[in-house]
Amino acid sequence: MDFAFGAEDEAFRGVAREWLAAHPWGEGGRAWERELGADGWIGLGWETAGYGNRRATLTQQVVWAEEYARVGAPGRVGHIGEKLLAPTLIAYGDEEQQNRFLPGIARGEELWCQGYSEPGAGSDLAGLRTRAERDGTVYRVSGQKIWTSLARDADWCFVLARTEAGSTRHHGLSFLLVPMDQPGRIEVRPIRQITGTSEFNEVFFDGAEADAAHVVGGEGNGWRVAMGLLAVERGVSTLVQQIGFEAELGRVLRLAVESGAVADAVLEDALVRQWAELRVMRWNALRTLGGSGDAGAPSVAKLLWGRWHQRLGELAMRVRGAAGATGPGAWSPGAYALDDLQRMFLFSRADTIYGGSDEIQRDIIAERVLGLPKELR
Repeated sequence: MDFAFGAEDEAFRGVAREWLAAHPWGEGGRAWERELGADGWIGLGWETAGYGNRRATLTQQVVWAEEYARVGAPGRVGHIGEKLLAPTLIAYGDEEQQNRFLPGIARGEELWCQGYSEPGAGSDLAGLRTRAERDGTVYRVSGQKIWTSLARDADWCFVLARTEAGSTRHHGLSFLLVPMDQPGRIEVRPIRQITGTSEFNEVFFDGAEADAAHVVGGEGNGWRVAMGLLAVERGVSTLVQQIGFEAELGRVLRLAVESGAVADAVLEDALVRQWAELRVMRWNALRTLGGSGDAGAPSVAKLLWGRWHQRLGELAMRVRGAAGATGPGAWSPGAYALDDLQRMFLFSRADTIYGGSDEIQRDIIAERVLGLPKELR
């Protein structure tokens, strides 16, 4: 597409900048989501308005993302509902489901988490074993999900589960909307990571109830709906992510100059290459933005940014030198403190795994783009 900011986009930028300047966000969280929702800033990219959201063009969505990142506004806790579930409901949900759930997402009042990955069924999602059995007007969900972001805060979880007994692989799956407030039926256990934080969780379902009217796309069509969701997962959000990457790269570059590490010609070359590759990733994202029918585009984007971000973490530690191996404060058995660059380095080790491992992305490109024979399973 021909991507450029026009006069209307710059006018929109002025509105966004003015609004952000007038609304302090504090620590973010639910209160900030409600603040955003009250003025229609949630759901800019939805294909339809009327749920409390304002509509924005693709370029205006990029403008909003740039301004949001520019002022250092907090990470969103409502992005899973806004960016993943809502477009999926618009594409596959019925009118009753859309009217029930989209306004709550647009107002920032209901938070969501994603119930896809399981032990033994991460990148190979078709191997999942969580089951949902019909019991009158409800489904009873039993099984385990893992690596579930925001599960401790979420009001709802969209769960991919097996509703047809004896089914295997992509068949017999359904996409269910499950309320999280079910004591005794749903247990959330935080996963402590190498960073010392717990962004991810295990979720255990033991007969958790989901209304039969809350099966998106109809029973047995879960794989089609789940793949449609993954297709919308990488769009404007890729550009938003790159804005964050640019800020991280900027910190590493400033540290390299201030510490004198940039005098190392080999390190300097690596930093310049990192800057150039980020430009290429942005141009590639803009090239594919708004396009459709390119089965390999999301996989190419994931392969590009996963390894790029890992290399940035490695470069950050090279710039830090020996200091990168020590924490910002005195160590004690009860304290595990890291600075931002150390946390980025450690967290980025997972970048080539979550969201579809590099191996899976290469399989997609090989089979769906290049037409190579499918891998034997």
